[in-house]
Amino acid sequence: MSAFSAFSLFGGLVSAASASSPEFAVVTPDHPVQLPQDSGAHPEFRTEWWYATGWLTTPDKRPLGFQITFFRSATGHDPADPGAFAPSQLIIAHAALSDPAFGHLVHDQRIAREGFGLAYARQNNTDVKLDAWKIVRAADGHYDVTADAAGFALHLQLTPTQVPLVQGEHGYSRKGPRPEQASYYYSEPHLRVTGSVVRPATAGAKSTGESDVTGEAWLDHEWSSTLLDRDAAGWDWLGANLDDGSALMAFKVRSRDGHAVWAHAALRNAAGNVTTFSPDQVSFTPVRTWRSPRTNTSYPVSMTVRTGSQTWRLDPLIDDQELDSRQSTGAVYWEGAVRVSRDGAELGRAYLELTGYADKLRMGVGR
Repeated sequence: MSAFSAFSLFGGLVSAASASSPEFAVVTPDHPVQLPQDSGAHPEFRTEWWYATGWLTTPDKRPLGFQITFFRSATGHDPADPGAFAPSQLIIAHAALSDPAFGHLVHDQRIAREGFGLAYARQNNTDVKLDAWKIVRAADGHYDVTADAAGFALHLQLTPTQVPLVQGEHGYSRKGPRPEQASYYYSEPHLRVTGSVVRPATAGAKSTGESDVTGEAWLDHEWSSTLLDRDAAGWDWLGANLDDGSALMAFKVRSRDGHAVWAHAALRNAAGNVTTFSPDQVSFTPVRTWRSPRTNTSYPVSMTVRTGSQTWRLDPLIDDQELDSRQSTGAVYWEGAVRVSRDGAELGRAYLELTGYADKLRMGVGR
């Protein structure tokens, strides 16, 4: 999931583009995800994203969090329109860096209609581009990531160390009580990260310049055409790379009153064995909240997550990891680097996404 993400922006575009309701492909349990060909775009579905998050370490051993995301959205525009400017697909990109020395998340966002080789999401292999930002999967499976953003930059390689974690039932991932409320979804945990970043300038200082980094990342790829349950207001999502080689994904789709519309988790141990958890076995419980000075939104930035008999404690790298994407996807949400622990012992590092706290999201099915 880290994505689920909001596509409230596109409601008006779809309505304006077609007088009748657009028809998109349907997620069904009888179509298993097949890799590597499903790593590419699926333009017949309404929404799709490639979402990479992770922890980095600088040469002076300072921790950083990063996020880069590319979204593709089919607008429902009449496919018979041959015009080069026809807005049949929109490409959106977000990039963010969490630097404790800077004190809060810095981020940038881009949006463009697909076309002219400037913005695209290609089929059969991950190859997504928006101007000079890109994420491309090479023949050996590693990803090249580039984002020269406002005030910071990411130039990274993400190399698999484990096989993909195909979520749900062979990639069919339920997101609500009805079978059609689902997405196709797989993750790539424990990606080894190398490359460089340009960090934002701290108060009274110039930019730090380009620094080499190493680290570990998590990549999600998800696509769907279905709206979330009408009672859903947002979600909490976790992707955790654990120190023993295990990988944990958990999410809760929240209703307006905070109860779970749907929840799920999957834990793969270092030997590759996967345990899945049903909605009644998964819970997210706030421990501490942080209030944004910009939007006045309160987020539960420290939480416990229960998966069956195990409970995981999450604490943020920094509190202020709010991302305002109202200029692209239309949402304000919290997406941040968190530490995972139990009984005071650190067990791994993760990313936590908290949506629908600033405003109820109106979107297609996410993570």
